[in-house]
Amino acid sequence: MALSGLDIYKLLPKTNCRECGFPTCLAFAMQLAKKAVSIAKCPYLSQEAKEILEASAQPPIRLVSIGDGERKLEVGNETVLFRHEEKFHHPCGLGFIIEDSLPDAQIIQKLGHINGIEFERVGQVLRPNLIAIRQNAGAERFIEAVDLISAKTKLPLALISGDLKALRGALGIVRDKKPLICCATKDNVAEFAALARDSKAALAVSAPDLNTLSELTAELKKQGVEDLVLNVNTAVSPERLWELVQLRRQPLKKANRSLGYPALVIIDEKDPYEEIIEAAACIAKYAGIILVKGTEPWQILSLLTLRQNIYTDPQKPLQIEPRLYSVGQADERSPLLVTTNFSLSYYTVLAEVEASKIPSYILSVDTEGMSVLTAWAAEKFTPDRIAESLDKFAARGSVKHNNIIIPGYVAVISGDLQEKSGWRVIVGPKEAAGIPSFLKNLQ
Repeated sequence: MALSGLDIYKLLPKTNCRECGFPTCLAFAMQLAKKAVSIAKCPYLSQEAKEILEASAQPPIRLVSIGDGERKLEVGNETVLFRHEEKFHHPCGLGFIIEDSLPDAQIIQKLGHINGIEFERVGQVLRPNLIAIRQNAGAERFIEAVDLISAKTKLPLALISGDLKALRGALGIVRDKKPLICCATKDNVAEFAALARDSKAALAVSAPDLNTLSELTAELKKQGVEDLVLNVNTAVSPERLWELVQLRRQPLKKANRSLGYPALVIIDEKDPYEEIIEAAACIAKYAGIILVKGTEPWQILSLLTLRQNIYTDPQKPLQIEPRLYSVGQADERSPLLVTTNFSLSYYTVLAEVEASKIPSYILSVDTEGMSVLTAWAAEKFTPDRIAESLDKFAARGSVKHNNIIIPGYVAVISGDLQEKSGWRVIVGPKEAAGIPSFLKNLQ
């Protein structure tokens, strides 16, 4: 648990020697609390104090990596209960369950579909993160399925099996891909610990209650296994959400490091709508990894969109590069629209311009990621800034006419903008939905 500046000050030598570069030990303590300096800067810190400070500096929820390469999944390392307090650091991993009992042809078909899932939304590419192979048949069939799937995907893998023989055979194939082993229980903790330690893989842990789960993680840590994921296996939604909240609250608010690991939820609902509703609730309430069976685009897009909305930084709006963008085969006669560099504003305008089928230019003005009205109210979307952007991005070199189209909500700036820019200002529609008909009438 992070210490306050005064707590840290009590551990310092209080000599005010200034060798750390600060005038007093209290000033140094305040900077340590902000994580702005290293404890190594204090030459007189006792070993006991150093150990306490190093322990407090560790993240309350461990960062766990699954897979390797560019598609590696990282979960954990969260520091707050609520997004507005700071931000959530690592988006929840979304994965799909493939049963080993399926015929090879069906596995290949499903795998090809999963590999191709990709959506673009407000400038970000949204993809799933994981494939889980679940054992329903014998050990040999499980190993065959793992071999087949691992050869045809770059996604990280989770191996769901309680059969040590099956897991040993599968790990012999995918050891280098650093899969997630699922799940260790009180009955097999020693054997699963050896598997995870030998393969250097992350290990999911399952228990009927949080106390037993805490005991298992402490035991696994003693055995040298620290990359753990906590499986919340309660099937009833209210209890599941309660456990997820406790798994976040205990390490953050109660300094309970034995539960300081990301959580795994496996959704086994038969109804596809219920499955997605349950998964969405778990994304909203702190799941680190969610495994589902449904792979329909409407199911996956809804979950990926929800995840994107929750895991954006509330202190840093999504924004695009401010510049002049060409839509379609824009030429010197094409309309020139002006908007802000807030991603949602730009991509909403872009979608409507594309729907109009009229090649156009869109000038994205740097408003530090604010939307049109917010930027105008904050004096970030002003005639001066727009005129500056027109010059900076050489808009006159792209079009021969002298017209720019501004959003209808900021019609009040049209006269001042026309005077400062030298462009003829046309007031466009207030809502982006009106852009297609507006452009067609303009033509």
